[in-house]
Amino acid sequence: MKVLVTGGAGFIGSHIVEHFQGRAEVRVLDNLRSGFKHNLAGFEHEFIEASILDREAVRRAVEGVDYIFHLAAMISVPESMAKPIECNELNTNGTLVVLEEAAKAGVKKLVLSSSAAIYGDNPVVPKVETMFPEPKSPYAITKLDGEYYCRMFAAEGKLQTACLRYFNVFGPRQDPKSQYAAAVPIFIHRALKHEPITIYGDGEQTRDFIYVKDIAAANVYAATQPAVAGVYNVAYGAKITIKELCQTICRLTGSRSEIKHGPERAGDVKHSMAAVDRLRATGFQPQGSLAEGLKTTVEFFRNKAGA
Repeated sequence: MKVLVTGGAGFIGSHIVEHFQGRAEVRVLDNLRSGFKHNLAGFEHEFIEASILDREAVRRAVEGVDYIFHLAAMISVPESMAKPIECNELNTNGTLVVLEEAAKAGVKKLVLSSSAAIYGDNPVVPKVETMFPEPKSPYAITKLDGEYYCRMFAAEGKLQTACLRYFNVFGPRQDPKSQYAAAVPIFIHRALKHEPITIYGDGEQTRDFIYVKDIAAANVYAATQPAVAGVYNVAYGAKITIKELCQTICRLTGSRSEIKHGPERAGDVKHSMAAVDRLRATGFQPQGSLAEGLKTTVEFFRNKAGA
C-alpha cells in the first residue's frame, strides 16, 4: 500500500505519517508554509517539497498512490480573515488540483480534512452534519467548498471521497510559537514557564477537544472502509470551557501562571460541540480521551522544554 499525505509535515499530517510506519509506503507533499521537517524526523517517508498549487508536483505526488489524506491548506481562521484571497487560492483551488490529479491517477480514495468552523456561530449544540452551514471566515468557507467538490467528484464517479470535520485537535508536535497557534499548545508552553496566559473573551466559550491520535485513526478508517463516504464530525462529543481547559493545564503542569483576559478574536465562535453518532455508526471508536491526551501532551512539551 502507498499513501500520500499533503501537508504531511504539519501537526496532524505528521501523526498520519507516523501511523503508517511499518504499514505502508508514505509520500509527503508539503511546501513547509506551516509545517516543519522536524515533525517527520525518524519516520520513513518520501518528501516532495512543493505547493498543492504546483500541478506538476501534485501529479508526481499522486502517482501510484492508493489513498490520499489531504491536509495541505491555510489552517488559521485569523490568517484567513487577513488574507482571504490567498486562503481561497490555497484551500479551494489547491484542493481542486489535488482532486483532479487524484482522479486521473486512479487513486482509490481521498480523505479531506475539513472543519467544524463550517457550522459558524449557530447556538444549537451538538452540531449535526445535516445542519445548514453558516461559515463565518474565509477558512470555513473554503473548507465547505472542499466538501462540495469532494461530493461532486464522488457523484460523478471520478474519485471516492470522505470529508472529516475536525473539532478542536490537540497533541504532541502542535506549534505553540506560531502567530496563529491553538489554545492547548500555547497554554501548556506558557504554563510550563509560569508565564501569564491570555484567554480571549470571557473564557466561557466551549470547545470539543480531540486528541490527535484519534484524528489520525479516523482518517485511516475513513480511507480504508469503502462504506465511509460523505461528511463526518470527528470529536469526542463532549465540551469544556476555555477557562476550565486553562485551569486543568495549570494543574497538570503545577503552574503558577496568572490567567488574563483579552478581547474576543474575529471569526471565533462561542460554543462548539459535535454530534458523533454518524461516524460511530460506521463502527469507528476513538481510543483516547481529553484527560489522557492532555497528560501525554503536557509530557511531550515538558520533555521538549527539558531537552
